Amino acid sequence: MSAESLKVELESMIGTEVYVGSWLAITQQRIDLFAEATEDYQWIHVDPERAKRESPFGTTIAHGYLTLSLLPYLSGYVNPEEPIYPEAKWVVNYGMNRMRFPHPVKVGDRVRVRTVLQAVEEVAGGLQIISQMTIEIEGEVKPGCVAEVVYRIYF
Repeated sequence: MSAESLKVELESMIGTEVYVGSWLAITQQRIDLFAEATEDYQWIHVDPERAKRESPFGTTIAHGYLTLSLLPYLSGYVNPEEPIYPEAKWVVNYGMNRMRFPHPVKVGDRVRVRTVLQAVEEVAGGLQIISQMTIEIEGEVKPGCVAEVVYRIYF
């Protein structure tokens, strides 16, 4: 598929949900590894006993940026077995226009992403895709993260 035909196909999907990911469990081990990688050892993330006693959530919560960092995985962009755009040479995370964390993700929660395509435009050598990605928390009304994400696809 050429860049032009992909652009036409994607333009026909603007405003629609184009992807719903699989559930992923958030474990204390994942939170601890993120704390180690980022040097963010706030007790609300890494001290289950204190969080049980003092946190309004009764348990530890994932770092907001941990939740955000899962977007490439949850949205399927980094699956080499099933690439979203197999005709692309590479896909790059170009940034975000807006991002919020409406609800904390607690240890033991399961999360997944829903993606709504918002815009497609040509850039030198490829396409720019803007999507609203919402990280749902199983059993919660409010999402863990809502982000307007910008990816670029190069051919």
